[in-house]
Amino acid sequence: MNPKPLTPKTENRKQKTVFPISLGCPKNLVDTEIMLGLLRQEGWKVVAAPEAANLLLVNTCGFIQDACQEAVDTILELARYKEADPGKRLVVTGCLVQRYGPDLAAQLPEVDIFLGVNDFPRLPRILQGAAHQESRLLAETIPFDYAAPQPRYPATPSSFAYLKIAEGCSHRCTFCTIPSIRGPYRRRPLRTLLAEAEALAASGVKELNLVAQDTTAYPGLPELLRELCGIRGLEWIRLLYAHPARITRELLETMAVHPQICPYLDLPIQHGHDEMLRRMGRGYSRRLILATCRLIRDFLPHAALRTSVMVGFPGETDAHFTALCDLIEEVRFEHLGVFLYSPEEGAPAARFTSQVPRRLARQRARLIKTLQAQIVKTRQKSLKGTIQPVLVAGVSSESEYLLAGRLITQAPEIDGQVFITGGDARVGEIQPVRIKRALPYDLVGEVVKESDQ
Repeated sequence: MNPKPLTPKTENRKQKTVFPISLGCPKNLVDTEIMLGLLRQEGWKVVAAPEAANLLLVNTCGFIQDACQEAVDTILELARYKEADPGKRLVVTGCLVQRYGPDLAAQLPEVDIFLGVNDFPRLPRILQGAAHQESRLLAETIPFDYAAPQPRYPATPSSFAYLKIAEGCSHRCTFCTIPSIRGPYRRRPLRTLLAEAEALAASGVKELNLVAQDTTAYPGLPELLRELCGIRGLEWIRLLYAHPARITRELLETMAVHPQICPYLDLPIQHGHDEMLRRMGRGYSRRLILATCRLIRDFLPHAALRTSVMVGFPGETDAHFTALCDLIEEVRFEHLGVFLYSPEEGAPAARFTSQVPRRLARQRARLIKTLQAQIVKTRQKSLKGTIQPVLVAGVSSESEYLLAGRLITQAPEIDGQVFITGGDARVGEIQPVRIKRALPYDLVGEVVKESDQ
């Protein structure tokens, strides 16, 4: 993912101005929004260019080595603005700091303050007392629990937002470092979530995307969804980061009877062979994956399933890979991401024997992308000529002359989008769009009048 500056609402250069960059996942983006919300309460202004800021803020991802390298490159890029203007301060926060804090502090003297994943809410106070700090690195081990509502400065288009319902992870997947970085799973109180969701809806948010390391580990998830459906203004509620072994009948029944809940489930399976799933520490089998997907289709016949799979895991043979491809073809996921295994320091799988050559892993990833493209092609063609509700997000990144939006079966920033070429489209609203063309992953359509439906 290329680092993207957040879109601010002001570019005033005043005494306290901040230029933020948020890297990594939506869960990280929520933390960035909280930091900006807390800073704004203290009189800080968000600006669009690093030249206009006296505080440069980078919230980092440290999940895999590619993300770590991207974070370091971004830090060094912003450090150049400090060279031109020594009065600027550079603050680095997030997973990379929590994972490699002491090394970063030694290797990056350009950075003024490093904050771990549990210390970011203290940023305004730390900035006030920075001159008296004994250490540039603050990475506490006491997990931050998000128990109270936090102020947020929106970093997404006004039509949608993310709601982090829990933090941390108690799964022990052998390839993953998240439990050691973010700590054990801890839920946010229901009342806190509802208060935050109500505030987001009041600000104009139409779509709420629930995120956590594992959203389905949240106790009382169906109850939370039912309560969210009662909040005025929320029209789409989407569940991301679900665990295949935690999809219950009660959850699916709740989704089926509440039209505000998107018929969409993000279900990372990681692999399709029992031996690979066992070595990955996933805690479920190929049979469970297939049974879960059938159950979802029974309750939600028109649901879109998204998944992610990993290739090149230690010990993956041609037979294992073939089993994965067969499962993908059988389930026919509407959306799929494929990732190459990355041996991570501190993760058990890094010590496993039979590491798969990188070249072979890349070849397998290409084969899965080709397979998935054929599956998606059939679905895309079936949408041509239909009228679909589309949440109009704003001007397309492809062209300033086009608006873009999403179907209820397309999650923001990870799935395809709908390019709107005509009709009366109002940003932030859900409009009926007739699909005219089907591209490999995106769609093209025109807003239709009520009388033409």
